[in-house]
Amino acid sequence: MREKGRELFDLTGRVAVITGSSANGGLGHAMALGLARFGADIVSTDIDGPGAEVTAEEVRALGRRSIAVRCDVSQEAEVAALFAEVDKAFGRVDILVNNAFRGFRARPEELSLEEWNRVIAICLTGYFLCAQQAGRRMIRQGRGGSIINISSIAGCSALGRGNFVYSVAKAGVNQLTRELAVEWAHYGIRVNAIVPAQTRTPGLQKLLDDPQFDSKALLSRLLMGIPLNRLGEPEDFIGPVVFLASDASAFVTGVLLPVDGGNLALNAGGSHTWPQS
Repeated sequence: MREKGRELFDLTGRVAVITGSSANGGLGHAMALGLARFGADIVSTDIDGPGAEVTAEEVRALGRRSIAVRCDVSQEAEVAALFAEVDKAFGRVDILVNNAFRGFRARPEELSLEEWNRVIAICLTGYFLCAQQAGRRMIRQGRGGSIINISSIAGCSALGRGNFVYSVAKAGVNQLTRELAVEWAHYGIRVNAIVPAQTRTPGLQKLLDDPQFDSKALLSRLLMGIPLNRLGEPEDFIGPVVFLASDASAFVTGVLLPVDGGNLALNAGGSHTWPQS
């Protein structure tokens, strides 16, 4: 058998849909550019349409094909319209990265049903809707495919500090990943999740800037839960997403892959409780 090398990671000719991929310095933007550098054509989609278009322009500058589509993944009709645009532009889908995000902090006793529903709709239902549309196409295509859900350590251990509904949604993402992996394995569709710890994104920076917390103390507390002693960076997720999207992971499905600096190995949330009133 001929030894395989870099071609295992070659994504040339494959089409990747990345939700939450606005050019805002987050994971989706980094992963879109990373997949493009390994040959994939990119569908950049985000509720921030202009931001998604910036990502698409950057992908085209790398020599890959790309379109941008504004989409609220919590809306079934918008997700259907998104994949209709994918059909029109590319006629196929090989990779889906579910990365849309809705962060919201509230104590459980104060959380409104409206906000509960909104977070679940984006962070869990939206993942299902996109996976369903992509999965239907992958089944028809008969070539298999790769679905990658971006989860969180919040779905594996309690973080506290009002991440209640977000944590519940991410726990749902973990089980969605496992169930779809089993349901669609006989079609050759692999479904895996990446599990980040605290990563230096605009959302985390907003938390660090929150006046109710001492940012220096909070950062120190977060790092106590990360043995590698640093926050994640969006670029840290390029390698894992390329691996899971490519033939290098051909026998990998149903996996929750921690990209967390050792947080889960330490069995620590790396967090803190609310300030005592």
